[in-house]
Amino acid sequence: MKINSKDSFKSLKKIKVDTKIYNIFSLKEAEKHGLEGISKLPKSLKVLLENLLRFEDHKTVQKEQILSIKTWLEKKSSRTEIAFRPARVLMQDYTGIPAVADLAAMRDAVKLKKKDPKKINPLSTVDLVIDHSVMVDTYASKDSFKKNVEKEFSRNGERYSFLKWGQQAFNNFRVVPPGTGICHQVNLEYLSKVVWSFEDFAYPDTLVGTDSHTTMVNGLSVLGWGVGGIEAEAAMLGQPISMLIPEVVGFKLQNKLSEGTTATDLVLTIVQMLRREGVVGKFVEFYGDGLKSLSLADRATIANMAPEYGATCGFFPVDEETLKYLKFSGRDQHTISLVEKYSKEQGLWADDNITFTKKLNLDLNEVVPSISGPKRPQDKVLLSESSKSFMMAFKENTSRKNIKEEVVSGENFKLKDGNIVIAAITSCTNTSNPNVLIGAGLLAKRAVEKGLTVKPWVKTSLAPGSQVVTDYLEKAGLNKYLDQLGFHLVGYGCTTCIGNSGPLKPNISEAIQNGNLYAVSVLSGNRNFEGRINPDVKANYLASPPLVVAYALAGSMNVDLYNEPLGQDKKGKNIFLKDIWPTNKEIEELILTSIDAEMFSKRYSKVSDGSKDWQKIKTTESSIYNWNDTSTYVKKPPFFEKMSDKPEGFKKITDARPLLILGDMVTTDHISPAGSIKKDSPTGDYFMKHQVQQKDFNSYGARRGNHEVMMRGAFGNIRIRNEMVKDKEGGYTKIYPEGKIASVYDAAMEYKK
Repeated sequence: MKINSKDSFKSLKKIKVDTKIYNIFSLKEAEKHGLEGISKLPKSLKVLLENLLRFEDHKTVQKEQILSIKTWLEKKSSRTEIAFRPARVLMQDYTGIPAVADLAAMRDAVKLKKKDPKKINPLSTVDLVIDHSVMVDTYASKDSFKKNVEKEFSRNGERYSFLKWGQQAFNNFRVVPPGTGICHQVNLEYLSKVVWSFEDFAYPDTLVGTDSHTTMVNGLSVLGWGVGGIEAEAAMLGQPISMLIPEVVGFKLQNKLSEGTTATDLVLTIVQMLRREGVVGKFVEFYGDGLKSLSLADRATIANMAPEYGATCGFFPVDEETLKYLKFSGRDQHTISLVEKYSKEQGLWADDNITFTKKLNLDLNEVVPSISGPKRPQDKVLLSESSKSFMMAFKENTSRKNIKEEVVSGENFKLKDGNIVIAAITSCTNTSNPNVLIGAGLLAKRAVEKGLTVKPWVKTSLAPGSQVVTDYLEKAGLNKYLDQLGFHLVGYGCTTCIGNSGPLKPNISEAIQNGNLYAVSVLSGNRNFEGRINPDVKANYLASPPLVVAYALAGSMNVDLYNEPLGQDKKGKNIFLKDIWPTNKEIEELILTSIDAEMFSKRYSKVSDGSKDWQKIKTTESSIYNWNDTSTYVKKPPFFEKMSDKPEGFKKITDARPLLILGDMVTTDHISPAGSIKKDSPTGDYFMKHQVQQKDFNSYGARRGNHEVMMRGAFGNIRIRNEMVKDKEGGYTKIYPEGKIASVYDAAMEYKK
């Protein structure tokens, strides 16, 4: 994006890094020329201020808006709206595919107007990482990965062909093929630079993403957050994002985590604290001596869950750990030198001389092992009270006092309320963190050596965030122990957390349904909304990877992991969690000998080439997409049909009726689900008319390139409760004035008539 600032505050200056000269918009110079006091601003607001200085054009960014960041210091809040232009846009395939479809449809519309369609291109750098489409169909076997990948490509061939077309059709648009890793971890390990450069300008690396957990990269001092598709498309096309100057909550961390606690325990504590505080629409910025004890991966774990604590972002400053991580992950030395020089020059280096809207404080030494559930990430439960807490949730959600059990056909065990049927090491939150993954591997090793086994009703899986994870687990010699417990590699991507847990064994599913059992999943993810993880599972708990392994051994939420054994060794002696839990020292020593920069460089050296399956996908090289009218995956969106030359303006809404009345805890997943598609739903009916068999339904997330599916899927979560239809779960409403119960989609179409 062209830089042509009016520079009212005389901030443009040059810095030299190695032999290269860069132009920067200096905050120190701006402070001397009219922005007094800005050195005390939160680091995240300094990033926004630099953005305004760089894009000051007296149209979208005016001098008064820049001054309003200075006056923010007086009240520590502001009602001024500013225009933010991120350096780049990050997408994953679920949310990115509609954006690419829109761009393709725009090209069609421009061509119809007798203009050049090639002029429709992203103006900002766009990276789309295909990471949300792998499902856990096959698990607990050495060929799980191979079989899941085969199914992934067979299910998603149309979508992948479309994205591969986009890769060659658009400028500034890169696709990271499937099987590389989760978009947030690829962003952390490879795409991010901390300080971005264009021509001879240097400036902070900033982004917006079409995934709410884009905030993970805040752990690497890159300011970014998740936005809706329309905002992301606007940013792609060079339009600024309009936002209020946010309040910034300072979160001071002191001391260090005690023995036996993990970054997961810490983030669940932070989520609960910040939810209570109320930080929606605010930035959270972490500072204090406690930062020194947190690895970059720990920080990324905390930053990842900003959506769960409700903040726009959870930002960490640049310090020695940032530089260490950049080197550790294979970044070149000039980039690292530029990050250090620029951050110190601009006052973005860590210090405590900051003015915040409000301050919170946490002593890391007070954090204790925790999990979270059974429905929301902020519902933290101390591990020592987990079985008791589960029983309370069970009674409340089932209105039953006693545990039921059900015979499982073909098996010599019975399934009970509280049995864990899914144990998944998954999702971006933790799979970027070597501490917890090496910890899970060490716990598995000790469990195997003691003769412990996973309970036969548990579906186990390991879906790392990048290929580097399997490299270091192998080098540490821990993958074989995870495999022995059934935690085989199932794919690189977002699986269980997004609703791609795959089906349970038919006899397990049948037993749950026959007994209406209160079955449980335990996952190391960030989302545990009801109805999202698996249609057979009603209670979902977030936990660290080592605890996911421990719960798979226990097999039930009714086991008190503090006081009851996980099982017996070969001699019949009881084995407790404390007997197999690794020490912090053991984990740290293994990390030092198991991970190196070469692993990252090797894995990312040919990242855009993809696997042989990706290379085999055929696509036509053209600037205009050849839409397939019979496709149920990618359909041409209707937004640009009969488009007038000028905007139509607004029309009045009259005689509208409500479709849903929802409680306070409605989530994005209730509104637009990403998980499995039911046969007896408007989407199921649509598929039947188009001869799509139930085994090929895939998920709502994978179908986001088809607006017909997404219209029918709106409010389609199986656990949503509409106050207008009190005694019915799922996407139902009443059509007025008759009071007839119908699906939300059918009611909307009826009203539309």
